[in-house]
Amino acid sequence: MNIATAIVPAGPRPTGASSDAFAGHPGYRRMFAPDQLTIGIFLPLRFFEGDMGVLEGQADLVTDIDRRGFAAVWVRDVPLFDPGFGDAGQVFDPFTYLAYLAARTERAALATGSAIFSLRHPIDLAKMATTIDHLSGGRLVLGIASGDRPVEYPAYGLDIDARGERFAETVSYFRQLVGVGRPSINSPLGVMNGVDFLPKAAAGRIPLIVTGSSRQAPSWVAEHADGWLTYPQPTHTPEGPRRLAQNIRAWRELVPGGGFRPHMTNEWLDLVDDPNFPRTPQRGGYTLKTGRNGLIDLLGEWREAGVNHAALGIQFAARPAAEIIQELAEEVLPLFPSHEGPAPLSQKW
Repeated sequence: MNIATAIVPAGPRPTGASSDAFAGHPGYRRMFAPDQLTIGIFLPLRFFEGDMGVLEGQADLVTDIDRRGFAAVWVRDVPLFDPGFGDAGQVFDPFTYLAYLAARTERAALATGSAIFSLRHPIDLAKMATTIDHLSGGRLVLGIASGDRPVEYPAYGLDIDARGERFAETVSYFRQLVGVGRPSINSPLGVMNGVDFLPKAAAGRIPLIVTGSSRQAPSWVAEHADGWLTYPQPTHTPEGPRRLAQNIRAWRELVPGGGFRPHMTNEWLDLVDDPNFPRTPQRGGYTLKTGRNGLIDLLGEWREAGVNHAALGIQFAARPAAEIIQELAEEVLPLFPSHEGPAPLSQKW
């Protein structure tokens, strides 16, 4: 993991919160609890290869994912398509699409994996986020990152080498905007006094889940993140989850006060018909080909490692998405159920 220490100016800066701060947060509580693991589904459900038709019917399947009781639906944030990178991601803008999916779902948390905080101004990020948060009844969970696609920074007129510092500043600015009270902000990203930001977070706070290092020191992530999302170690043998457990323990030892903060990871799956098909790495380890019993074993190993939520992507799978969703819901989800938590807040808009 490439870690760089952010340059943080003096002065008070909002920090991460323990689970107590999210006791009334429908999205957070749907996904996270100590020593438990829940399952979410990453979008898109099919890999984009130049034809927008691949996304037709996806929202209907998201409605089914919600109805079947999965904990979360995840969307990706890829502003520009770099043919050299080879992955167009979600294609749709994540915030606009989440607003649409908020109307197509009732209980599932709506999560970003991950919103690129270094590319956008915190006022715009906060306005989009709190709007979706209210439209969904408090179900928004923001995975955030500093970005890893070099072509995006010159297109935005930004210095890629400053993305770590900009990320830390954006997190602080964003939290002051969406939290309770009128903000007074003096940041390299802007000065704000005598005005307020509306709407505030629906449940008082929006969880910010930092992805990887986001160019910060481990101590910064432990102090400022409301949770941590990391890419998994190798998933075809138990050794990978054991290594992941070491990383999670080391991070949690740095969390001030030792309170619970959730850990998440993800995997792209090619779930095959044969339930006993062994866990087999594909595409250089980027995808895991397995039957459901191998997946169940992996999820159990992740839970033992301290992972609290697994975001599963099926865009590279050979079988129809609806068929995989049905199998996951009927055979895997009962072993890793979503948490009931508080009901979504009033959505009489």
